[in-house]
Amino acid sequence: MTTTEECVPGAGAFPAGFVWGVATSAYQIEGAVDADGRGPSIWDVFSRVPGAVAAGESGDPACDHYRRWPEDVELLAGLGVGAYRLSVAWPRVFPDGGGRVERRGLDFYRRLIDGLRERDIMPFVTLYHWDLPQALEDRGGWRVRDTAERFADYAATVHEALDGVPYWTTLNEPYCSSITGYAEGRHAPGAREGHGALASAHHLLVGHGLACARLRENARQGEQVGVTLNMSPGVPASPSAEDAAAARRMDLMVNRQFTEPLLGGAYPADMAEVYGEISDFSFRRDGDLELISAPLDFLGVNYYYPIHAAAAPYVQPDPALRSAYDIGVRTVMPDGPGTSGLGWRIEPRGLWDTLTGLAARFSGLPPVFVTENGYGDYGDLDDTGRIAYLREHLAATGAAIAEGVEVRGYFCWSLLDNFEWARGYAARFGLVHVDYATQARTPKASYHWYRDVITGSSGGSA
Repeated sequence: MTTTEECVPGAGAFPAGFVWGVATSAYQIEGAVDADGRGPSIWDVFSRVPGAVAAGESGDPACDHYRRWPEDVELLAGLGVGAYRLSVAWPRVFPDGGGRVERRGLDFYRRLIDGLRERDIMPFVTLYHWDLPQALEDRGGWRVRDTAERFADYAATVHEALDGVPYWTTLNEPYCSSITGYAEGRHAPGAREGHGALASAHHLLVGHGLACARLRENARQGEQVGVTLNMSPGVPASPSAEDAAAARRMDLMVNRQFTEPLLGGAYPADMAEVYGEISDFSFRRDGDLELISAPLDFLGVNYYYPIHAAAAPYVQPDPALRSAYDIGVRTVMPDGPGTSGLGWRIEPRGLWDTLTGLAARFSGLPPVFVTENGYGDYGDLDDTGRIAYLREHLAATGAAIAEGVEVRGYFCWSLLDNFEWARGYAARFGLVHVDYATQARTPKASYHWYRDVITGSSGGSA
């Protein structure tokens, strides 16, 4: 990666029209989990399982964004962003996953989108950010194809109701929804399965394809449809052949089982080698790959860190009992400085590798948005770590652009400190500090720094 003066934020790295944004998700900020007819999600139920979430916390009240959204829109306006990436909560629209539509939920998102557009802030709407209605999980969740079909119905309903949204994202991070939720058990619904987890990954992609088709049937002029993947390069922990093979298995699990069908129209050949003992892949149907690989208008990439992988024994020797997360790999932390307040490795080179690697592998790669990138800590008063992280990763983004990758925008995670899933409220990623006892919002130094980057950029906000 070259990091020249041209790649420093504010020094002309980014083209005219580059989209500067910030991101959140519904369950992490909205709160009001039983307001206006909202049904329970898998995260409401999972959060009540003893030990599932740090300190026994849940997404209620989160940041009370459901009631305080006008204040948060003002924070967005003060930040100077041209776009805001938000998600719609499926249980607010269909409390039972399908059937009866809860109009009060749709009205909330109409008000929010109207408020954004009044401030010339472009809404990027994500339809699924992990909050599956519990009623659908009770009927099999993403393990079963019916959930993909219900997702397409939900997507069409939201699309019809919400005008003025130029960018629609079907899924956020299907790896986390499937592998972290159905194989590792660290996220909702907390399952540790083999075949079921792989089925959930496939059905998420089928749901994406079905939703894309429904949105495009009734697309308004200028609307674009895409999907967001979290991507972490697999890096061998040593020069050994065993660790190189482990890193490739990690790359398959995290990255390639999603990128290859979406962008290449086929599952990786080593899927059978890695997972053939735990699944017969009978959930795949003729025509699925054509549906999944329908051309995208854009690809969202979420990046935080690479994964350093070393070979290890299977946790469960019996393949019949093995989860899809158990692939003979352990993650390691390499020597040297460079970790976030949460202990995550800071390697901006990994973002450059991800962006340039996608462009090299897929000749028809659609335009890319970096849809999440951010720094977590435990509430450090000194915000210099977050500023340094953002500066370095924006430089990596600029370097990828300089090498010809069509990156059209960057969304910082996150606008607000919020409910960070299994970590609860202790981990903080926000540009704005939230006092959860009072719900007071206080912009951090990184908020002002990012505002200066946006206003100083040659591209400005979109």
